[in-house]
Amino acid sequence: MKLERLISMIYKLLNHEVLSASMLAEEFQVSQRTIYRDIDVLCAAGFPVISHQGSKGGYGIMDGYKMDKSLLGSYDVNSLITVLSSFSTVFKDERVQGTIERLQTVAPEHQTPSLSVDFETLRTEPDALCQLRTGITKRKIIRFDYINANNERTTRDIEPMWLHFKYSNWYVYGFCRTRRDYREFRLSRMMNLFLTQEDFQPHHGAPKEAAFSYKEGYDQLKDVVIRVGPKALAEAMDQFHQADKQFHDDGSMTMRIPVYKPLEARWLWSILLSFGSGAEVLEPIALRGLLKEQLQNTLQLYEEV
Repeated sequence: MKLERLISMIYKLLNHEVLSASMLAEEFQVSQRTIYRDIDVLCAAGFPVISHQGSKGGYGIMDGYKMDKSLLGSYDVNSLITVLSSFSTVFKDERVQGTIERLQTVAPEHQTPSLSVDFETLRTEPDALCQLRTGITKRKIIRFDYINANNERTTRDIEPMWLHFKYSNWYVYGFCRTRRDYREFRLSRMMNLFLTQEDFQPHHGAPKEAAFSYKEGYDQLKDVVIRVGPKALAEAMDQFHQADKQFHDDGSMTMRIPVYKPLEARWLWSILLSFGSGAEVLEPIALRGLLKEQLQNTLQLYEEV
């Protein structure tokens, strides 16, 4: 514990001109007398710690003392700092701040950051990610209510293994005790998440990847062809930016989108219907029929309007 504190103290002193003994004592939850002893240890080890007198005095590292910037080779350190800062904000992980401070000591000076990362968390319950992260690291059972793709509500107990951020959403993967198998859950569909105090042990032979693979379901990918009007181009490209596109002289566009089981993909129906009259499904014909049925059902809700 003392060695870890000393290492962290070195990086803090490298990243700040002056830090008082009281500030360091509060940061590391020790007495000021302990800080004085730690400073003596650092000086004895060869680190050029100097003392600043006065009301705003404290300790710092001698000007000109730099760490070897070749430690990270040609990596863009500022980009790493940006990504870690985003994770630190999302997960409220103070330990990440220590890593950021170590990276700052080897970051190029006066360089404008070239990357900005914002992990959207509005679709999850407050503190859900933090509780899941704790459950993963401390191997605690997580309990929550879940709405599945069939709109069924169940209560699940899972042994969380890892978190994913993909398709603009957070997912957690783990062993579901309710289903006695590995499952992936979308955080936006989770409610009343609760971190229990029940421990679990990892299963022997647990899978290293999520159960579903696009390679395994490749033979069930079907092309969905839509024609997008000029006023819906941007929205369609936001939703299907990797689709094959063909632009037409009238300003419209045809998109060909490979979709896994499109006649069962309710997420796809929602997106296509959200375009309103701005897009028309050309293929498959069966999907046109499904969307027409959805629209008719919606119109019935507003018959009295």
